Amino acid sequence: MANETSIEIIKGAILLEQKGKSFYKQIADQTKSPAVKEFFENMVVEEDSHVKMLSEQLKSLKKDGKLVETAFETNSNEISESVLSASIKKEISGAGYEAAAISAALMMEEKAVKYYADRAETAEDPIEKDLFKWLADWERGHVKLMIEIDKELQQSVWNDNQFWPY
Repeated sequence: MANETSIEIIKGAILLEQKGKSFYKQIADQTKSPAVKEFFENMVVEEDSHVKMLSEQLKSLKKDGKLVETAFETNSNEISESVLSASIKKEISGAGYEAAAISAALMMEEKAVKYYADRAETAEDPIEKDLFKWLADWERGHVKLMIEIDKELQQSVWNDNQFWPY
């Protein structure tokens, strides 16, 4: 019989990914910035692929009592190039909707990292351990990108408001 804790953890992971996907889609749909739209549309695609993969794992766990060994793709940092482009820096106002969305997305991604890393540490099944380690690492990539964007926004606001003592 499948480990009930593993089933509940994977259900929680699917829910985290679905929430992220919905949130990122809403931002992509509402932003007026083409660069921000592209960034969050890419995030939607990534979250959707995680939902599908986790759903397949859940199905296998329920049916066969075990996870399917998977060759995990590496995070290509495709988003990195679009995010850190000059256009996205120029199009986001530090005090605007997009900046608030980046901050909220950062908190969501940090929560996902903790959830996945905690499970990677406690999972007994090596496949499950690898799965959650991979997810934690992937989400850490998102966190890193969003922190870089947030820093750029902060610098922009500080410069615009002359917060520097010199």
